[in-house]
Amino acid sequence: MPVIDAITAFHEDMVRWRHDLHAHPETAFEERRTADMVATRLKSFGLEVDRGLAGTGVVGTLHHGHGPAIALRADMDALPMTEANSFAHRSTQPGRMHACGHDGHTAMLLGAARYLAATRHFQGTVHFVFQPAEEGEGGGKQMVEDGLFRRFPAHAVYGMHNWPGLEVGRFAVRPGPMMAAFDIFEITITGKGSHGAMPHQGIDPIVCGAAIVSALQAVVSRFTDPLHPAVVSVTRFHAGEAWNAIPDRAVLAGTARALGNEVRDATEALVRRIAAATAEAYGADAEVRYEQRYPATVNHAAEVERAARAAALVVGAEHVDRDPVPSMGAEDFAYMLLERPGAYIWIGNGATDGGRHLHSPHYDFNDAILPIGASYWAKLAESVLAENRAE
Repeated sequence: MPVIDAITAFHEDMVRWRHDLHAHPETAFEERRTADMVATRLKSFGLEVDRGLAGTGVVGTLHHGHGPAIALRADMDALPMTEANSFAHRSTQPGRMHACGHDGHTAMLLGAARYLAATRHFQGTVHFVFQPAEEGEGGGKQMVEDGLFRRFPAHAVYGMHNWPGLEVGRFAVRPGPMMAAFDIFEITITGKGSHGAMPHQGIDPIVCGAAIVSALQAVVSRFTDPLHPAVVSVTRFHAGEAWNAIPDRAVLAGTARALGNEVRDATEALVRRIAAATAEAYGADAEVRYEQRYPATVNHAAEVERAARAAALVVGAEHVDRDPVPSMGAEDFAYMLLERPGAYIWIGNGATDGGRHLHSPHYDFNDAILPIGASYWAKLAESVLAENRAE
């Protein structure tokens, strides 16, 4: 069964919603206009609407008959970056951009809500969860802590993300780790300032910091089992203000990723040890701030099977990759998967020509996949709830 005709019929409406969201991006916990738009649409479809979880979160609820409940989640926030596109729906907010496709995710879930509210070919309850602050600020965690599943009980929770580089008309999902855990670190190196022409009179934190950067490359290349993926990337290095003065302090920072908790914990211990030992060798001090942020996004096997079958109803089983290579990117949908069984699936967004990959200033969500994603959500709700009713 292909893309649902009734959803294709309002494709242009979804495009308009998406373009409006793209032109008015809002970053973490500031999605007030976005939340207003989502709530207004959901009410117009006849759903019950609740607001306020994680500040700007929106949950629309649709009941039909007696049966279990599932939750379908889309993220709403944009990134704090400047858009480089010139099309008509480009960002009108300087320094803010929908560079990850959350505008498209929101539009697809709204499309599914519109269709399911009109047809109601299921028995049970569907909660449509529109989450703020996915981009590094833990809106998913905040929604859970604010009582998402206490207020809106669900037997399972499902998420979806567009995936540039995966062909349009394809999905990818796997049991187990789908996305990596996400951690951050900041290392402050304290030495002794001196004249740039007389370095022997001081302790150079820049040279020490450079040695730490180099040594950190061994965390993955020499201390981590190559069969257990990990990434350590230094992304910032700040020190000094003058051409001819060695500063007394340098600060470097970065991110670490891993698919498993054992590797994650070992990586933190290694970063701390390498920083301390290297600084000692240079006569400096190193203070490490290390924060474990998002856990790994780990799918549940039964829900992956249901998600894959629903995707196959839309694009055909041969277009559903059931064993994609996990990504070292991260997702705070992971917090929802810690609370309820569920599955996180990728939907093909097409080629990355012109640098249109995630978090690129040239990125734009592919409007052609809006009815594909909305149809997936609809078929997932209909098949899961019908399946559970039969059981």
